[in-house]
Amino acid sequence: MAPSLFCLGNPLLDMQVTNGEALLEKYGLNANDAILAEPKHAPIYDELVSDYKVTYVAGGASQNAARGAAYILPPGSVVYTGCVGDDQLAEQLKAANKREGLDEVYYVKDGEKTGACAVVITGHHRSLVTNLRAAEKFDQAHLSSAAVEPLISAAQFFYVEGYFLTHGTASALELSSKAAASGKTFAINLSAPFIPQFFGAQLQSILPHADIVIGNEAEAESWGSANGLSDPKDLIAVAKAIASLPKTNASRHRWVIFTQGAKSTVVVSSADPDSPKVFAVNPLADSDIVDTNGAGDAFAGGFLGALVSGKSLDEQVLNTSQLEPGN
Repeated sequence: MAPSLFCLGNPLLDMQVTNGEALLEKYGLNANDAILAEPKHAPIYDELVSDYKVTYVAGGASQNAARGAAYILPPGSVVYTGCVGDDQLAEQLKAANKREGLDEVYYVKDGEKTGACAVVITGHHRSLVTNLRAAEKFDQAHLSSAAVEPLISAAQFFYVEGYFLTHGTASALELSSKAAASGKTFAINLSAPFIPQFFGAQLQSILPHADIVIGNEAEAESWGSANGLSDPKDLIAVAKAIASLPKTNASRHRWVIFTQGAKSTVVVSSADPDSPKVFAVNPLADSDIVDTNGAGDAFAGGFLGALVSGKSLDEQVLNTSQLEPGN
């Protein structure tokens, strides 16, 4: 079966620990944030293994979303690519994808280690510290390889995480521009506040080709601040500004979707930017929440699955914003 959805991102193995308050203080981390590892963070990965009980989880934002969409869609509907090393961590990622019905066509970089992400959980919050390793070695030529090019040609929907723009803008630009030129749907996630803040030029090069932009309230505020909006905390104003940006494929409207955790989800369409839609969320009781790691990716995966299934915009958002506990 030819895939309907093609996803690109940084494949990572999450190293998840709980009760990490001491780690936040030691490494200067925020409780609910995502950063790229700096030299000062290098010891954290060994410290997790030596001093904490580590749960290893297949991760990477786009890969998480791809697995979520694959859960909803028929087998063979979703394919994912990114760069891994020739190591056991990559084998763990492959095994996790196989269990969950996601097809992958990794670019394997010999001699490199697969990327890892320290996930420090405190209460319901998670702080992510990512060491990209092999993930940032992705070769754009892989997109035109015999194994990958037919999958791109067959797909009708494309998804890229914002994190990928820290190193792979040329690949994301190739994918997004091809999608726009052929009338296919391209979606991008802002992923973290530091992407609009420090990689704004890379993001702005992709946005003209984007039909769907997904983010949360912190990422929206970061984009608004970086682009000089008078009130970057005004979620609807930020969504309208992004929705109204120039678009390569003007025949297709752009949707901007901002989540706010347990608060309402905001959607603005370039077709009618002055009529935003606000979708209520069924908040979970604190006792039902384990942690928020991967929550945004789960939303994106559910949204993409509904999109590929042909659901309406209202159904796409409602299906992912109003899930009851246990669903």
